[in-house]
Amino acid sequence: MDAKRLYEISKKHMWLPFTQMKDYEEAPLIIESGEGVILKDIHGNEYLDGYSSLWLNVHGHRRREIDEAIKAQLDQIAHSTLLGAANVPSIQLAEKLVQLSPDSLTRVFYSDSGAESVEIAIKMAYQYWQNKGESEKTKFVTLSNGYHGDTVGAISVGSIDIYHRVYSALMFDSYTVPFPSARNHPSGDEQRAKEESLADMRKLFEENHGQIAGLMVESMIQGAGGMHIMPSGYLKGLEKLCREFNILLVVDEVATGFGRTGKMFAVEHEGVQPDIMTIAKGITGGYLPIAATVTTEEVYEAFYADFTEMKTFFHGHSYTGNQLGCAAALANLAIFEKEGLVEQAARKAEYVQTLLAELNELPHIGEIRQLGLMCGIEIVKDKETGEFFSLEERAAYRATLRMRELGMLTRPLGDVVVFMPPLAASYEELTKMSQIMKQAIAEIQLAAK
Repeated sequence: MDAKRLYEISKKHMWLPFTQMKDYEEAPLIIESGEGVILKDIHGNEYLDGYSSLWLNVHGHRRREIDEAIKAQLDQIAHSTLLGAANVPSIQLAEKLVQLSPDSLTRVFYSDSGAESVEIAIKMAYQYWQNKGESEKTKFVTLSNGYHGDTVGAISVGSIDIYHRVYSALMFDSYTVPFPSARNHPSGDEQRAKEESLADMRKLFEENHGQIAGLMVESMIQGAGGMHIMPSGYLKGLEKLCREFNILLVVDEVATGFGRTGKMFAVEHEGVQPDIMTIAKGITGGYLPIAATVTTEEVYEAFYADFTEMKTFFHGHSYTGNQLGCAAALANLAIFEKEGLVEQAARKAEYVQTLLAELNELPHIGEIRQLGLMCGIEIVKDKETGEFFSLEERAAYRATLRMRELGMLTRPLGDVVVFMPPLAASYEELTKMSQIMKQAIAEIQLAAK
């Protein structure tokens, strides 16, 4: 089918996620193929994948080992239900995930997306207390600006303003504690912000622990909320509070897991042991939609009973534990082990830090926030005052469109340009992506004059 016809059909029938379709019609893009860190559109134009195809590609596109694993699984079976019947690759993957996860976690519940893994965690934490006879523990706690997905339960345990404005009537209420940010603290001191946030959490727990089922928190860095990094020791402090007040610690590793922060899982930075952990994105290397909610044996045992007690966990979707996805995940994790990819990612993160330091010299860069290969580049109108561009000016969005013209794809989060390359990106590719970002952001100054 020719390009013109494809554009016509996409504009007539497609509705893209998190996309204002009026924008898409003005600057359409249709990807046709990929190889390594390069994506190619239907015109043959090539783009560096600067956001890992929405934060999930690990080894680049068309990695031979994963391709072959999927083809081999096709020779066996493409899919059979996990409702009441396990399958071979899902069993093998569950064992591997438990081996890689924090020691506290022993049970794997599969799903299809990060948001669903969070929905499962919410229901699991809620029903855990019901099954234990503590039915009053029904509330959840979240951090300001937290993001855990876009489904109704996930936005209810998040704190993104646009969701609360648009969908508030559909949501359940959660407690919100301020995220510790030096910028938003009167003193400008990160340590004081951390101490006050932990003090606020302690006060909330002291007054309401009998009603709180769980604390939902992103691991070490807030992703879609703008790449805000936790002060050192904060996540560990939250863990201690949860243990003290008998509240489940639910850690969202959807974006941070599988080497993205320089550790297999970001909780390893502070030795945190969650009660429930959600994982997705990099689990299949960016190939197929597999996610999981991993729990402790204690949580699992609260659901283990005679059927007549009605303690079964009532959740499960059609493609849960799909064999093709699990086969891709197993091949993905084998590459991690063979190539020492987590250690490679940690070293590349140090190199990226030096590249981003050069960007920081530009007049429209506010803050640059980085943990491993998760980077947020804040675009501001005035570097001295921190004033942002207006909504109408859409500076970060315009910068990413210019990056596309220069041969790199990424997306903004409001005023923040995301830089999250595949873990396998070479040093040369990382340098090229940095140069493209620098040129595009520098041109904002020209456009603003």
